[in-house]
Parts: sequence; C-alpha cells; structure tokens
Amino acid sequence: MTTTTLDTLSAKPLLDWYDRHHRDLPWRVSPGMAARGVRADPYRVWLSEVMLQQTTVQAVKPYFEKFLRRWPDVTDLAAAENDEVMAAWAGLGYYARARNLKKCAEAVAREHGGVFPDTEEGLKSLPGIGDYTAAAVAAIAFNRQAAVMDGNVERVISRLYAIEAPLPGAKPLMKEKVALLTPPGRPGDFAQAMMDLGATICTPKRPACSLCPFRDACQALKLSDPELFPVKAAKKEKPVRHGAAFIAVTREGEILLRRRDESGLLGGMTEVPTTAWTARLDGETSAAAAPFAAGWQASGTVTHVFTHFELRLAIWRAAIAQKPDMDDGWWEPVTNLEAQALPTVMKKAIAAAIPLAFKTSRA
Repeated sequence: MTTTTLDTLSAKPLLDWYDRHHRDLPWRVSPGMAARGVRADPYRVWLSEVMLQQTTVQAVKPYFEKFLRRWPDVTDLAAAENDEVMAAWAGLGYYARARNLKKCAEAVAREHGGVFPDTEEGLKSLPGIGDYTAAAVAAIAFNRQAAVMDGNVERVISRLYAIEAPLPGAKPLMKEKVALLTPPGRPGDFAQAMMDLGATICTPKRPACSLCPFRDACQALKLSDPELFPVKAAKKEKPVRHGAAFIAVTREGEILLRRRDESGLLGGMTEVPTTAWTARLDGETSAAAAPFAAGWQASGTVTHVFTHFELRLAIWRAAIAQKPDMDDGWWEPVTNLEAQALPTVMKKAIAAAIPLAFKTSRA
C-alpha cells in the first residue's frame, strides 16, 4: 500500500473524485460533456465567474440564466443599454461588478472582435478582470495551467498544508501551493474540482473528511482540527452609518426616483432620494433634509450591511397631491419598480414605506 504524503501528492485522486461527484452547473462543461467534444464557452465562464465573486451559487443561477436569455453572447451584452444591464443585475450586489461587466464586454467586442483573449495576461488587460478572474477563465475556458484560488480553494489548501499564517497575508503562499498542485493536463477541471471540494466536502463547519480524496495527505486532519483552518486575522467591528430616505407617493401611485452618480458606492444605480451618507460619514436623518417640503411621516428604520459598514436609514413617506418641480429624478409607477435598477437597500427603504410595493410590481 502506498502512503500519500505532501511530497508525493498528485491531483489524480481529486480529478477522479470530480469525475464522479462534480456539481451540475448551468455554466459548466462537465467531464462527460467534455468527453463528447463539448467545449467551454469563454463568455459563459467569464459571466459566471464575475457573478460568483462574493456571491453564492444558488443566488447566481437565476441571474446567470436571465443574462443569457437577454444577451446570449458578449457582443449582445456589449450592445445593451447600461440601464438595462444595471436593472438586470439589481439585487446581486457589489454593483461595481456590473459596471465593469459592461465595460469588459464592450472591450472584447470593440478590441478583440467579440473573442476573449485566451491567456491570463491577455484577460487581465480587459476592464474589471483581476488576477482571480483571469486565472479562472484561462484555466476553465482555455485549459491554461493557471493557479485558481477562491475562498473554497483557500480553505482546502490551508487545511491540506496546515498553513498557520492568517489570511489575507497567507494568500501568496497558498497560491504557490495551488500552482504546484495544478496539473498541466486538466487545469480547468482541477480548478473546478477544488471549488466543488471546498463547497461540498471541505466545508467551513463539520467537513466530511472521510469522503475527501485528499484525506490521507491532509495535515490539518493529521495534526489538528480542520475547522481551525484557514486562520483569519481578527475582524474589525464594522462602523455604523446613519442617513434618511424619502419616499414620495402621488395619487396615481408613482414614486420619485433618481440615479446615483456613476462613481462610488452603488454607482449608476437607481435610488429614492436620500441624504448624503457615505461609508465614512453620516447623513442627515430628519425630515428637514427632504428634497422638498411636504407632509413627511416617519415610516421606521431599515438596516443594510455593506462590506465595510452598516447603514441605518430613517424612512420618511409623503403623499403628494401635486408633483413639485425637480432638477433631477423622475416619477415611476409602483407597478414598474421591478424593472428598475434598484439595489437591495433601496428596495428595503421603499418596502418600509409601501409594504406591498414589490408584490404589486411583480403582479
């Protein structure tokens, strides 16, 4: 019997496991499909990888399928209106990804004839594509030997090698280990296998170590408790910011909306009027800061957690008999809200003032 050690570790047990237990995902070419000659579509791979950043597979699936129905290839997405793309993305979060998605599609269409570059360096030259996305697309779509490392892979590698250095400082060492382990023959399948292993077996809590193809070599399992890895630096407490949101409703059932500046948090998205809160500064919270004089009534408070801070918005509602003159913004029927590029925090604000707003919109 051969004992597997880190010195003799190969990707074969993982690839054998992946051949049998891979997840079926709408953007993935499975081993069986590949055996029948199906090749990965770089557009689908890129689109899924951008959507999956800091978002779960289950949350991404309906958005991915919706984008493919509306924009079947990269040239279709490049030709789309910005507002349409932002509206289709609304609710998926991290909205800079949507802006970069559109810019990248335009660059591929304009500078590369609608064909994605097939190397990491070529991919990194495109807007919004960093090291991770470039490596993932290069490996999965073009079978390049690239070291792909997301949160799932970090967890697997940190346990496999019992890496005690805390994240994020340990990332370069982890990437070195991934690069050494990535096989030249099936780098795309290896990358996806590592992701699947972290998502289904090497989970954050109660990992199923007895089912893991790397169990004989895993240092965390031999020497310690796998749940202790990856080691993470102590989290700083998130600051709390305050502001106000104003929902003005006409007799005809329209509410006042406006578009945020293209740059900054929630850039280019649709919002109800709010005060000037930011990640670093509080905004006004009283009705005195409303966009125009009206009978503003308090409608509670909503809380929304962003990556670096928590936002608490005081909600004010006013019934409007006559639309005031406004320098910006527009009046949108409540029944059409689902078609707008409203981020989740703005949907929360509207729902606090108009509880049935989005049920009415969907109907």
